[in-house]
Amino acid sequence: MNIAILGFGNEGKTLLTFLRKSPRYKKAVITVLDRNEGLSGELTKLKIPYRLGIGYLKDINSFDIIFRSPGIPYLTPAIQKAIKKGLVVSSQTKLFFDEIANAKSAAKSAKPVIVGVTGTKGKGTTSTLISQMLKNAKYKVVLAGNIGRPMIETLAAAKKADYVVLELSSFQLQDMDASPDIAVVLDIFPDHLDVHKDLREYYAAKANIGRFQKKSGRIFFYATNAGSVRIATKSPARKHAVTPKQDNLRKNFEMAAAVARTCGCSGSVIEKTLKKFTGIEHRLELVKKIKSITFYNDSAGTNPVATAAAILSFKEPIVLIAGGKDKGLSYAPLAAALKKSSVQHVILFGENKAKIALGIKSTKRPITMASNLKEALKIAFDRAKELATQKESAMILFSPAAASFDMFTSYKERGEIYKKMVNALR
Repeated sequence: MNIAILGFGNEGKTLLTFLRKSPRYKKAVITVLDRNEGLSGELTKLKIPYRLGIGYLKDINSFDIIFRSPGIPYLTPAIQKAIKKGLVVSSQTKLFFDEIANAKSAAKSAKPVIVGVTGTKGKGTTSTLISQMLKNAKYKVVLAGNIGRPMIETLAAAKKADYVVLELSSFQLQDMDASPDIAVVLDIFPDHLDVHKDLREYYAAKANIGRFQKKSGRIFFYATNAGSVRIATKSPARKHAVTPKQDNLRKNFEMAAAVARTCGCSGSVIEKTLKKFTGIEHRLELVKKIKSITFYNDSAGTNPVATAAAILSFKEPIVLIAGGKDKGLSYAPLAAALKKSSVQHVILFGENKAKIALGIKSTKRPITMASNLKEALKIAFDRAKELATQKESAMILFSPAAASFDMFTSYKERGEIYKKMVNALR
């Protein structure tokens, strides 16, 4: 059997380890395909055949199975041609679901129950909260997926768990033919249109979280979000509409509580978990306080709607830092939120700063352009000092409303660099 691992980041490396140990695949010839030519030394040491560089997708029809990493777009022409010719294109997500299904069938057990969480934003927070609530209720729980830990790495523990909570992106769901037992659909709005074919195809990818559920399954969705409702209708499972009382990022707390309650968590466990929850890294993360100025890192706010929700989560005077790589999105939602928010000044940097400035011009909020993040933070700190003098306190919110790839390798790297800069301030 000839197997290709398409993309050799964290997922690809974890998958290689699994395939080499698997009784089913350990005799296969495995080749790594990646655009990054710098991987040659590492792959040579691992004694793995490879094709790197611009032509890494050439002749992919020579493989029996191609395992695609989420970072390689499913709609890449070479991949689509391979599928049309009958090649099997799989992924770590599909493999994980298959392995869990086989384990449940062999044990004649309903466990582990897979809880899958998707949405344009809020997936990480909601997944983490559901996981913590279930753990605090003394269930055996594994948290994995898009949240950072590759699924296959958790497989042994997942097979012994009561619940497996997975954060699932559109790129992971795009070619799925199985759905979680419990699906959770948060707010859905346009995103990743620089990678997805169009908005319809983006929604179709998200809908796979419920499309293949059984009638005995459950799907939770926001009754207040048209995209969430639309995706829930594609599922044959029992519907659980959640109408949040809040219109900011805390609505995800309400969704997590609704799911956990259905899974058997008591009200007291849910309440204690929420009280102790301090958030997760790069998502409205409190970084530091200097006198009366508070600094927040929301580097995971990679689109206008996410940043809109972030600024509406606070009532203190805000200096907003935004900008980055454009994703083909409208900034109208950000403009609408700015008009209702406590944002006093906007500092813009990055490739799309001019587009954002034009999109929020109608808000009449003062805008200052910066050449990079370091300069943006310096300007924001000066403005925040002025605000704090006038209004007793102020906060600096870094929520880019854009991707990171114009200046950084990921939103995580961008957030880490921002935090280092903030911690260096006095």
